[in-house]
Amino acid sequence: MKKYALVLLFLINSIFTFADEGMWLPSLLKMLNEQDMQSKGLKITAEDLYSINKSSLKDAIVHFGGGCTAEIISNQGLLLTNHHCGYGQIQFHSTVAKDYLTDGFWAKTKQEELPNLGLTASIIVRIDDVTNIVLQGVSPAMTEVEREKIISDNTKKHITESLKGSHYEAYIKPFFYGNQYFMFVQEVFKDVRLVGAPPSSIGKFGGDTDNWMWPRHTGDFSMFRIYADKDNKPSEYSTNNVPYVPKNYLKISMKGVKEGDFTFVYGFPGRTTEYLTSNAVDLTMNQSDPDKIALRDARLTILRDDMANNDTVRIKYSADYASIANYWKKWQGEVNGLKKLNALEKKKLFENDFKAMALNTTEYKNVLDNFNDLYTKIAPVTRLRDYYFECILVVDGISFAGNLMDMYNLSKDTKATKEQYGKAAEKLKNTARGFYKDYDDRTDKKIMVAMLKKYYNDIDKASQPKAFLDLVKKHNNDFEKLVNEVYKKSTLPYSEKFLHDIEKPDAYAKKLEKEPLFNLMRMFSEHYANNIKTQYATLDFEINKLMRTYVKAQMELFPKKIFYPDANSTLRVAYGKVATYYPRDGVKYNYYTTLAGVMEKENPKVDEFVVHPKLKDLYNKKDFGKYAAPNGEMWVAFTASNHTTGGNSGSPVLNANGELIGANFDRAWESTMSDIMFDPDQCRNIVCDIRYILFVVDKFAGAGHLVEEMTLVN
Repeated sequence: MKKYALVLLFLINSIFTFADEGMWLPSLLKMLNEQDMQSKGLKITAEDLYSINKSSLKDAIVHFGGGCTAEIISNQGLLLTNHHCGYGQIQFHSTVAKDYLTDGFWAKTKQEELPNLGLTASIIVRIDDVTNIVLQGVSPAMTEVEREKIISDNTKKHITESLKGSHYEAYIKPFFYGNQYFMFVQEVFKDVRLVGAPPSSIGKFGGDTDNWMWPRHTGDFSMFRIYADKDNKPSEYSTNNVPYVPKNYLKISMKGVKEGDFTFVYGFPGRTTEYLTSNAVDLTMNQSDPDKIALRDARLTILRDDMANNDTVRIKYSADYASIANYWKKWQGEVNGLKKLNALEKKKLFENDFKAMALNTTEYKNVLDNFNDLYTKIAPVTRLRDYYFECILVVDGISFAGNLMDMYNLSKDTKATKEQYGKAAEKLKNTARGFYKDYDDRTDKKIMVAMLKKYYNDIDKASQPKAFLDLVKKHNNDFEKLVNEVYKKSTLPYSEKFLHDIEKPDAYAKKLEKEPLFNLMRMFSEHYANNIKTQYATLDFEINKLMRTYVKAQMELFPKKIFYPDANSTLRVAYGKVATYYPRDGVKYNYYTTLAGVMEKENPKVDEFVVHPKLKDLYNKKDFGKYAAPNGEMWVAFTASNHTTGGNSGSPVLNANGELIGANFDRAWESTMSDIMFDPDQCRNIVCDIRYILFVVDKFAGAGHLVEEMTLVN
C-alpha cells in the first residue's frame, strides 16, 4: 500500500505540468488531465478518448508494425500512416520494372491491394493498472535478481489468467523505472495490405536534406488496410479475409488550423529518458552520439555514391539508407540542442539541490555518488558496444553470417540428425531470399573496408580481438586486400553459390570453419559476448536499478516538481497547440507551409527536390479542389508544441473535437533533444496537413474512391 501511495503521488504531481510537455496514459486522462485539456480548448471528454465501456478514439489508434503509429480512417479498416513507416513494404513490392518508390502505387480495387508478410496492426482493447499484482511478494530486503524473478512470475501468471478464453494478446510494462506497472491488452491483426503510396518525390520530398527540419514540404503518408476473418477477428493472410470493420474510426476535419489552436497527438511514442543524471547526459552528448554519428557518416557516404550511380543498388538500399540517415541526423540535432539548452549545467544544478535535500537521509544520500562510479565504469564499455553494433554488425555480409550459427552448432553435435539439418537449411533459405533481394556484394565490400578500418584505428588495441589484429597484420594493414580475400574465399556474398551449397546442409555445416566471412562474424561476436555484453548488461542493470531509487527520491524530496512517465512504446496522449517558434536569434518560423514552397525548393538536378510534373501542373492551375485553405493556398504541413518522439511517426494529430487534422511525421531539428530534455519554446512536432494528404490522394493520384470511404467534416 505504501508503494501504491507513492505511485499516486507521482501521478498527482504530474497534473501540474504545462500542456506542451508530457506523454500521458489515456486510461488516466479523466483523473489527471481532462480539466487541464478542456481549459486549453478540448471540447470532448476523456471518456471520448479512452473508454472500455463504449467505442472511443483509442479504438482507431493502431500500433503499426511495432515501430510506428497508424490510424483507422474509414469503416472498412483503411489505415493512414507515414510514407517512411510503410517504406519497407513499398520497397519490397518495388522492382526496376514496377518502381513504386519512384512512381507511387495506388490500388484501384481491394483485389489490387498488396499483402505484407510479417506486418502487424495492433489495437489496444484496455489498459489496466497492475502495480499491486506485479509487485505482490516484493520486499525491500530482496536482491534485484529475486525481485525480478517475482515480478516476471507475477507478470506471466496474470497475463495468462487475463487472456484465458480470448483471442487477445497482452504485455505488461514498467513505469517510473519499475515503481508502477500497466498491462496493455490488444488485438493483433496479421493481414495488413498496402493500399496506396505517393511517389517519393512527394512522400520523401526534401529527403535527407530536409529530414528533421522546418520549414518542411513533405507529403509523408501512405495507406494500408486491415483485413480480418469472416468474424472480424485477426487472421493470418488469406484470400478469404475481408476488410476489418473497426469499433471506431477517425472523422476528418476540412477546417484546417490556426495559430494557438488546441491539438493532441494519440500514438505509441518509443522512448524518452527525461530523468537521466548529468553523467548520462555527458556520456550521450560528448561520446556516444558523436561516435555513432561518425560511423554512420562513413556508411552513408558510400551508399550515397553507389546509389547515385546504379538504379538497382538505389532500390536495394533505399530503405536501409533512409533508416541509417534518420538517426544520424537526429543525433546531431540532439547534441546541438542539449548544448544550446545548457542541459549538462542544468542537470548539475538540480543535482546540487538533490544532494542538499538527500544529505540527511539514509536511503538517498549516496545515490549520485553511486551514479558517478557506475558511469565512470560504463563509459569505455559503451564505446566498445557502440562500435560493435554501429561498425561491425552493420556490414551486411557479417550480419547475414550470424544466421549460420545454428548450422555451425549442429556440426559440433555428434547426435544431430538429417532432419535437424534440413530444418536449419530451410530456415536459412527463407532468410537468404530476403537478404539477397536487397544485397549488393560490391557495395558491401566498400562498407566493410571502411568499417574495419575505423574499428582498427579508433578502438584501443587491447580491447580488440587478437585474431583480428593478427589478420590485419597478415595483410600489412591493407584493409582492401583483407576484404577482397575474405570475399574471394567466401560463398556467402553470392546467392547462387550459397543456395547451391546449402542443398547439402550437413556437408556445408562441416565446411563452415573454412568460411572466412562466417569466421570473421564469429570472431567479433565471441569477443563481444566474452568481453563486452555481460559487463555492459551488468552495469546497465545497476544504473536502471539506481534510477528507480533516484526517481522515487525526487518525488519524495521535491513534491512540487513536475513529473510524468517516460515513453516506452505504450499508448499515450500528448497535447499542446499550433505554434510558431524562434530557432535562433533573428529568425522566426511560420507555423505552416504551402505547395508554393515545394515549387520554390524545386531542383531537377537533385533527386530530393524533383517535383512531379502532374503536381506542378495542378499547382499552376491552382486545381486544389475542396482541399485548399480559405485563402486559396494549398497547405502542406504545420507545427505544434506536442511532445513527441520516435514511434509517434504516423500518429494522428487531432483538433479540439477529436477530428483528424494531420499525420505526425517528424520533429524540428531544434527539438530532437526532447527525448532527454524538453523545451517548450523550441520543441515542435511536424504534421502533414490532412487536406494535403487528401489532395494528393484525390487530385494527384486519382484515387478518389478512397476519399469516398472517409467521413469528412466541413
